Amino acid sequence: MEMETRKPVLNYVPVTMKPQHIDSKLQLDMMEIQPDIRETPPNNFAETSHLKHHIAKGTCSVALFNQKKNQSAPNSALSKTSCYSATPKQRYQTASVPDIVINSNHIRRELASMITMHEYPIHMVEHSGFVAFTQNIQPRFDSAGFNTVQGDCVAIYLREKQNIQKVINRMSGRVCLMLDLWSSCRNIGYMFVTGQFIDGDWKLQRKLLNVIMEPYPDSDTAFSHSVAACLSDWNMDGKLFSLTINQPLSDFSVDKLRNMLCVRKPLLLHGQLLAQNCLARFLSSMVQDALTSLQGTVKKIRDSVKYVKFSELHGDKFLDLKQQLQVPSAMSLAVDDQTKWNTTYTMLLAALELREIFTCLDTLDPDYKNSPSMEDWKDIETLCTCMKPLFETANLLATGESLTTNLFFHEVWKIQLELAHAATIEDPLIISLTKSMQEKFENYWNSSWIVLAIAVVMDPRFKMKLVEFSFSKNYGEEAAFYIKTIEDGIHELFLEYVSLPLPLTPAYVEEANGITVKLEDPHGIGISSDGLALTQFDVYIMETTSQQSKSELDQYLQESLLPRVGEFDVLGWWKVNCMKYPTLSKMACDILSISVCTVPASSVFDTKNKEMDSYRSSLRPETVEALLCAKNWLESQQKAETPAPLVKMEVPA
Repeated sequence: MEMETRKPVLNYVPVTMKPQHIDSKLQLDMMEIQPDIRETPPNNFAETSHLKHHIAKGTCSVALFNQKKNQSAPNSALSKTSCYSATPKQRYQTASVPDIVINSNHIRRELASMITMHEYPIHMVEHSGFVAFTQNIQPRFDSAGFNTVQGDCVAIYLREKQNIQKVINRMSGRVCLMLDLWSSCRNIGYMFVTGQFIDGDWKLQRKLLNVIMEPYPDSDTAFSHSVAACLSDWNMDGKLFSLTINQPLSDFSVDKLRNMLCVRKPLLLHGQLLAQNCLARFLSSMVQDALTSLQGTVKKIRDSVKYVKFSELHGDKFLDLKQQLQVPSAMSLAVDDQTKWNTTYTMLLAALELREIFTCLDTLDPDYKNSPSMEDWKDIETLCTCMKPLFETANLLATGESLTTNLFFHEVWKIQLELAHAATIEDPLIISLTKSMQEKFENYWNSSWIVLAIAVVMDPRFKMKLVEFSFSKNYGEEAAFYIKTIEDGIHELFLEYVSLPLPLTPAYVEEANGITVKLEDPHGIGISSDGLALTQFDVYIMETTSQQSKSELDQYLQESLLPRVGEFDVLGWWKVNCMKYPTLSKMACDILSISVCTVPASSVFDTKNKEMDSYRSSLRPETVEALLCAKNWLESQQKAETPAPLVKMEVPA
């Protein structure tokens, strides 16, 4: 047998190796990535960026193939080519978000405005949580410290104060001040001095002017010191018209206040417009006396309401019984907030309408005990009757905007009428309820009736007629004395305004404010370019005719009353008729700006005097004033964008 001859095996190493699992199309893709792989020098990492770009596009067939293979066999080991399926690191340059310019000063101003508007503590900017929050939003913003933010808040106050000072300097009328004294945990007082006036556009403005720390709030000089400080701070010497104070002052304090103001400028009407009492405080005091006299019965009603409202099971039984009895009332029960007397009044009213259900509730729910008796319900009904006129007047203070003084003569007169009627009823409960109310009303009425009566005369719908009607109803034969007092007072006040400089015409007002006004001279009568050629002639006409014709006041009083139809804007009427009554309109402007209330609308129903919190008491007095005043001014700017609704007042025939 011949032996088979073997061919020698050559030691052959191919230049490239073709994997068995790559088809021809994949091979072409590989050649597209690297056309001549045989000529690629080994370990040349500087020239592989084009591979990364190709893979990053997501169109590489090799990468797609391996991705499908790995998905079909998730437990198998990764192939050598699976590295192509991984997302490569982006080491090449990509389009970046453009840098945002950070205005640190603007951010700080907004931060100070936020703290001022919402009464946040300034120390919050140093709290770790707030610092972490701002750093997460914008790491490049440097968190401001307490002193920096405090300075920003004061800067807002100073900027807004300049704007208000310009308004006060430009107005031709006077300012009425309201003083509200707050207590504090440090046994010092804070006097809130608010100014109310009518601006050049006949709009009623109310601004918090000062918050003054009084170390001895119970002293007789606390109020006079605050008034003097406010007049000096705002340069208002000679512009004060009236004062309204949140608490009755002693005769010594009133005399001291009048003497201090007389030194600065003679007072109109011998100072009788000073030291008016706050109507809201007066109403709250009367209500608290009435509630105290029946506090046991009121507590029974409150406990019954709690029983129904604070248990879902009890509430369902109450509603079931209401449906069975078919009680038509739509009022809902709510537990009162004893710091707001209006909530107590509405709670009692709702309970009265639903008393039939409360009376029968113990039959359906044996757990309900201490149900008010029929005598208790009768006492609550009497209490609500006495509180109704007080609530209606206080609600006007709390919900009305642009409340001019003329609105409140009739409101107070209604309270007086109700108390006089209650005095004729021989009911022990009514007598006990109205006795203390009558005493407090007399104290308020004695200090305010002249102001309220003069103000309603400035309403062209009523004039002296409503004064005559009201006093005749209340005082009978003695009414003539009160009516004559008002007539003499308003004529005396008008004569004081006549002695003042004549009000400027609109053109001259613009000239005085620095606006050049060009007057036309179509007939060539020789008007000078400055528009003042005929001013002396106007003065001559006023002086020569004032003796022979009726005064503006007499002419106004003798004209017919305007009809009481719909809503009425008394300031708008005087704005239209200011040329017809130049002097009287100036007097009406000041009278109608007298405020009868020293507290804001949100505090009208408060049962306790305001107290400064411990945080603000720890701040410097200047910082406290800046924060509170600036908050009031910023809020006024927001409200100015929305026109205020008119107040409708109906007077019975």
